[in-house]
Order: sequence, then structure tokens, then C-alpha cells
Amino acid sequence: MSLDRAIELLQRLIATPSVSREESAAADVVEAELSSLGFVTHRKLNNVWAEAREHNPLLPTILLDAHIDTVKPNASWQRNPFEPSIEDGYLYGLGSNDTGGSLVAMITAFCRLAKREQPYNLILLASAEEEVTGINGVRAVLSELGDVDFAIVGEPTSLQPAIAEKGLMVLDCVARGKSGHAAREEGVNAIYEALPDINWFREHCMERVSPLLGAVKMSVTGIEAGTQHNVVPDVCRFIVDIRVNECYQNEELLELIRREVKCEVTPRSTHLNSSAIDVAHPAVKRLVDMGKVPFGSPTMSNQAVMPFPTLKLGPGDSARSHTADEYILLDEIGEAIEIYEKVLDNLIIEK
Repeated sequence: MSLDRAIELLQRLIATPSVSREESAAADVVEAELSSLGFVTHRKLNNVWAEAREHNPLLPTILLDAHIDTVKPNASWQRNPFEPSIEDGYLYGLGSNDTGGSLVAMITAFCRLAKREQPYNLILLASAEEEVTGINGVRAVLSELGDVDFAIVGEPTSLQPAIAEKGLMVLDCVARGKSGHAAREEGVNAIYEALPDINWFREHCMERVSPLLGAVKMSVTGIEAGTQHNVVPDVCRFIVDIRVNECYQNEELLELIRREVKCEVTPRSTHLNSSAIDVAHPAVKRLVDMGKVPFGSPTMSNQAVMPFPTLKLGPGDSARSHTADEYILLDEIGEAIEIYEKVLDNLIIEK
């Protein structure tokens, strides 16, 4: 598969709206492309995958994953987000950077690697619902892929390897008091009951600090209390956004928090854990030998739900994601194809 064909495929994907949970048409495009390239495709919901060769259970398995869904275009777009246009080596369009460039580069590298016998099984997955961490995305198909020993997740990382990624846990907290008339000394103000806990989330520093991801970051991002000015509120609800480093599992952190605060704490989920891969992993070592610089990523991806070693690597810049007039450079796609191929060609990993 050539670079020109990869770019043409990306243009077709941009022209096919694929907002999260509405990726069916884009999945059709990917499925048809892989079939035309001679691969047997598999599909569950809007996730499409193919294997490079007949599966050998004696070999380890490597997964290439990039998502096909996009966020909704914001009101600041000056261009038609679904009309791909190329100008001076820039390809504009929704999903071009996040993460269509990674997807078409992975498909191209997948095709090239499939032509040569490799010491591993290779699976390509175009996944859905990544932007909303939906249950019908990659989580819906992992069990059908068999045992995976290593994955590269395609995301815009400026083609530098993200070997650690922050996790996420969102907490709904409730402080309780007792209602009363604000003019009299009665009631227990739930807002005042919440303040010590809010201050704890603001000031507390978790003990374990990651050399790649830094400290755990806790931010109170919403608060709701009271019904009218003259009633002492009996309930105060607030939201805490927690970005977790790889030194903690979410469940462990949740238990620690519950020991320290007085309010009721309910997590919206605990499955979006931080991830990290050993710097001694063969893929990481190859990238370092190629002059690439490993780093820790503050943004989440499908890595959060993958229970095996992963790294994040792809063309484009994370700062362009979710922005108006999103774009990717054609040269970035070409370089990504070469890097994916060089990293994976004859790569020896443990099963």
C-alpha cells in the first residue's frame, strides 16, 4: 500500500462523519479497504479488525490499534470539517490528526509487514467509541482478539513514544448537613461540611510521584448546593477530577481517599487506569535507537483499558486534537509509516 493510497483513504474517512457512537459508515470504509487489500476482516459493532497471516498460537501477538471515531466539530471551524482539503502539504479535516493519520499509517505498515514472515502474529484494529471510552469500543472486542502480548496505540504524539499515560477517575462527592432557616442559628450547613474535604483535595499530595507523569493531580471541578437564599442547605455535591499516575491503581487510590475525607465518595468508574511500559521493552529500545525520546502523556487513549504492555505512537500533534480546522501534514503520515514498519519488522518479543 502506497502513501498516496493512504492519503486517499484518509480523505474518504474525513468525508464520512464518524462522531462517537455513529461510526458505522466509517467502519464500512475501513472494512471495504482491508478486504480490497486481500485481508479477511472481522467486525463487531463498529470495530473492524484483520490479522496479517493465519494465527500461530505458538507465537506472541502484537496489536496495532487506532480509533475511527471523532469528537463533534466545534462552532469555531472556518472550513467544512467533513470536506478534506490539501494545501501546501497540509491535509485539513475532522479526525485528520486525531486519529486518522495514525490509522491509515498503521494500515499501510500492516500491509507491508504482512508480506514478510514475522516472529509474531499481527492484528490491526480500527476501534470505535474511543473519544467517549464507550463500552462498545475496544473493550467490546479485546476478548475476541485472543491473548495480546504488546500493542501500539495510534495517537498524535509527534512520533515520539509515550511510554506512560495518566489514568482518570471521576468522583461524585456528597457532604450532608441539616436544613434550617438562614436567619436563625439552626441547621447544619452542608457547604461548610464540604469545605474541609474540598480543601483536602486541593492541597493533598499523594506520596508516590512518577518520573514520567509527575504527581497525581486532583481538581474539584463542580459544586452544587442550596435551593434558595434563606434556607441552610442540607446537601452539598461536588465533583473531583483525578488524573492518576502509574504508581497507583484507581481502586487503591479510591480506598486511600475514602479514609481521608468525611464526605460520601462514589466513583463514576475505576477502569480507566494509568499505564506504563518498561523502558527495556524491545520496541521502546528500538525507538530510542532511532533517536526517539520516550515521554509520559497526560491524555488518555485506549491504553487505559488494555491489560497488556502498550505504548502510544503516531503522527500529528496532540495540541491539534479537538480544535477547529484540524489538520495533519502529509509528511507526518509518510514518516509514521516508515517508523511503524522499522519498529515492528522482525521484532522479537516474549509471549
